[in-house]
Amino acid sequence: MSKLKYFFPDSQDFIDPSFDFVRETRNENRIRQRDDYYPHEVFPHPYDGMLVSKAVVDGLGGGESKYTRAQRLRYFRNGMKHFFRLPDNMETMGDCGAFTYVNEYVPPYRVEEVIDFYENSRFNFGVSLDHIIFGYEKPGEEFDGEILNECKRRQSITLTLAEEFLNKSKGNCFIPFGVAHGWNKKSYRKSVESLLAMGYTNITMGGMVPLKTPQILETLEEIKPLLKNNIRVHLLGIARPENFLDFVRLGVTSIDSTTPLQQAFKDRKNNYHNLDGTTYVAVRVPQFDANPSLSRKIKSGVIDQDLARNLEKKAMNALFQYDKNEILLPKALEHVLAYERLHSGDKEADKISKDYERTLRDKPWKQCQCNICKSIGINVIIFRGAERNRRRGFHNIQVLYSRLQHTLLLHSKELL
Repeated sequence: MSKLKYFFPDSQDFIDPSFDFVRETRNENRIRQRDDYYPHEVFPHPYDGMLVSKAVVDGLGGGESKYTRAQRLRYFRNGMKHFFRLPDNMETMGDCGAFTYVNEYVPPYRVEEVIDFYENSRFNFGVSLDHIIFGYEKPGEEFDGEILNECKRRQSITLTLAEEFLNKSKGNCFIPFGVAHGWNKKSYRKSVESLLAMGYTNITMGGMVPLKTPQILETLEEIKPLLKNNIRVHLLGIARPENFLDFVRLGVTSIDSTTPLQQAFKDRKNNYHNLDGTTYVAVRVPQFDANPSLSRKIKSGVIDQDLARNLEKKAMNALFQYDKNEILLPKALEHVLAYERLHSGDKEADKISKDYERTLRDKPWKQCQCNICKSIGINVIIFRGAERNRRRGFHNIQVLYSRLQHTLLLHSKELL
């Protein structure tokens, strides 16, 4: 069993297996989500379980859910594991999605509502209702006044709710996790001490997503002496593969993060991940009629529509020809950059040309043996539409989990 488990948070990201990469069409009878694939339906074992937030499924205080009405009905009728078609060997965890209501004065849910959601979802683990604390103190810059008072208020709310959650969740199907929040390592320690005193044996460290790695590590060092046998620690929203061994050493037992997926289409440069930790820029070839920025320029007359269509087609054809060794790198790059200059400008094209050249020269998709890269080839590094971008994200998730397993294997050998 892994000493450090990875949970993949549901973010309504899945891929359509019917998508045709040549015609760029899909099965017209496809039903979203039901007919689509999650990472665990593409790879044998890309994570140890999934995490679902109440805010994603139910929305905020009667607000809009990311799920359709039909999806929510199926979710609650069959339970989370059946809805996601998770294999039996994967675990499930629920939280409230505190970052979605971070600007509220108090959390928008009652403890009873959270427990009902976890119970109806049939989770293995449920995280207590919490409220995010803004910021983390820098050396020599201690919080004071209203800022400190607000930190203390939110910490008090979180701990009060954690105690209520623990008392009211007894006898339910899920194992409760209490959330620790703080604004420095000492205040995080105080939260953990309070949770342990309540009777929690499972702790989640919340609010750490914006923190720098040294801040996370110093906090984990601070709470390490409190972690006796069988105390589990989960880091909410944190992956950071370069620190996997640090996490294991400091008592962390599980993590969750969508960062590998998000970087595929939201990061400026780290779009495609390698097992050795290196990353590549995806080659941007936006659809001229589907890219908002490009569409605006065409409608306003700044860019000629026929020219855009022609350069887009030439860029895509050049990439496919290059993948088949029908043209050389300079020619492929020439067509890609011609379209880049049109949709992003000369300055941006000049800035990114070396990155594109490196991606195309190294052909990382050729070396990768994952199911995505083997099935769609060069399409995995083309930044274009949700189907390509999400598949690249799925590749990144598999890479993260492979790196985790490799790290744990090396660690176990060192202990022998």
